[in-house]
Order: sequence, then C-alpha cells, then structure tokens
Amino acid sequence: MPAPALVPVPMDRVPLGVLYMVLFCLTAPLIDVAAKMASQHVTVTQVTLARYGFQVFLMLPLMMLAGSVWRLSPVMLRLLVLRAVVGLVSTYSFVAAVQAMPIADALAIVFVEPFILLALGFLLFGEQVGPRRIIASLIGFSGALLVIQPNFAVFGPVALWPLVTAVAFAFYILVTRRLSRELPPVAMNFHTAWMAVLIMLPVLGAGQMLDLPLLALSWAAPVVWVQLLCVALAATVAHLFISYALRFAPSATVAPLHYLEIVSAAAFGWLFFRDWPNLTSWLGIAIITASGLFIIWREHRIARM
Repeated sequence: MPAPALVPVPMDRVPLGVLYMVLFCLTAPLIDVAAKMASQHVTVTQVTLARYGFQVFLMLPLMMLAGSVWRLSPVMLRLLVLRAVVGLVSTYSFVAAVQAMPIADALAIVFVEPFILLALGFLLFGEQVGPRRIIASLIGFSGALLVIQPNFAVFGPVALWPLVTAVAFAFYILVTRRLSRELPPVAMNFHTAWMAVLIMLPVLGAGQMLDLPLLALSWAAPVVWVQLLCVALAATVAHLFISYALRFAPSATVAPLHYLEIVSAAAFGWLFFRDWPNLTSWLGIAIITASGLFIIWREHRIARM
C-alpha cells in the first residue's frame, strides 16, 4: 500500500523512480495474497498484528545499517501515532475484505482514495475543488458502486470494508506526506510498525478478557506462520519500493502507475485463488481508473499553473 511523498531529486533519477513504482505494483498484491491465505485459519486481528509485529524485526537491521533516525520530536511522535492508528484501520479492514472477496475487486474499491483525498483537502484545508474534479469524483464513485454491488449480493456487508480502507488510507497518505519532510522511509516505517504493535496490545488484552472472537489469537500451524511472515515481508518490501519511488520521481509522475496494481492483483488472484472479476466489476474498475487518472492529471496541471 502507498506511503510517503518525498522531495524529488534531479530529473535524471526519474526512470529509477518509475522502476521502483512498477516494482511496488508487482509486490503489493502479494501482501493481500498472503493475508487472504492466513486469514482462512486465524483471525483478521492476528493477521494485522503479525503484519506489524514481524515488520519491526524485519526493519530493525535496516535501521541499524542506515544509521536512521531514532530520536523523535513531540510533533513527529504524535504524527507517527496517528499514522499507526490509521494504518491499523486500513490494514484490518482490507484483510477483512480479501478474506472473502476477490483481491482485485477489493482493491478497485480502495482506489476511490484519490476522490476521498480531494474531499479531505477541501474540508480540512479549504483547498479549491473545481466542478470538473467533482464530476470526476462522482463518476469514480459510480464505478465503485458497480464493483460493490455484485460483491454485496454475494458477500453482504463485507463488500463495504474496502471503503473503510479507502478512508483510512486517505488519512494515512496525508500524515505520511507531512512526516516525509522530516523522516526517511526506513525510519518512518520502522517507528510506525512498533507503535502499531503497542497500540494493539491493550486492545488484544481487552479482547482476551472479554472473550471476543474477533480479537482472538491462536497458535497456528507452521505453514500459517510462514504466510503471516510473508504478509510482513511483502508489506515491508512494497512500502520501501513506493517510498523510494516518490523519493526519485515527482508524485505526479508515479501516481498514475499505481493503477497497474489492478493488473497484478487480478493476475495473482486468479493464479492463487482462481478469482476473476466479472464483467460488471471490470466496467467499474475501468470507470474508477479513468476517473482517478483524470483527477491526478488535473492536480498536476493546476500545480504547474
């Protein structure tokens, strides 16, 4: 899933940024593949905890090798806590979705995130939103409804989880953009991971005391632990790829490439689970993608004026 928008370096590094973005689009769906497999045997809560818990240990050697930022200012600390919270919500809701839904369908609904960012920019920061972008957003949401409708008929309210992911991820992007001015990618992802684990611990403790099935943890079979480790490994690699993509190339250059993830998500969904979006879902995916690309193009054009 996407992370920081960092200050771009000279233009001769743009091809490297594009390469990192393509690598992100190829690896990010592997997070969902491993999460979907593991969630058939353990709770969504356990998958979410493993995603961040294992990431702490995976990122620790990188922190040491990079000599990265260990001391945090009060402002960075607050922002990282917020990033961890919305990251947890985004991860939990998306794993809950792909536990039942095809990965490509769930991801397509999450791609309404650019439209939510547009709305948040207007509501939180008073950014001007022209009629063309409003129309594009409405069209994009109509595409999301085309994807939600057949999935809602089959899976029920589970089909709404990706919308929760989209809202949480929009906040995640806003916080990440702010943090990227002060923290490098390795430090940002490491600190977010251990904070997410600390936030989950009291919630899990309350769940065990109250015997809530949704918060249950279990000692799974070895193959499931491998799947949980793969969730964290794929997440760590994918987030580093997109972080460095945005470090080497402007966000306006790499953002349209993000829609390539739909292709790899559909391919992996068919390869591992024989899931394939139906015709209505593909129509919705096409509408969401076209509307999202238009929003990105308009943002880029306005920024250059």
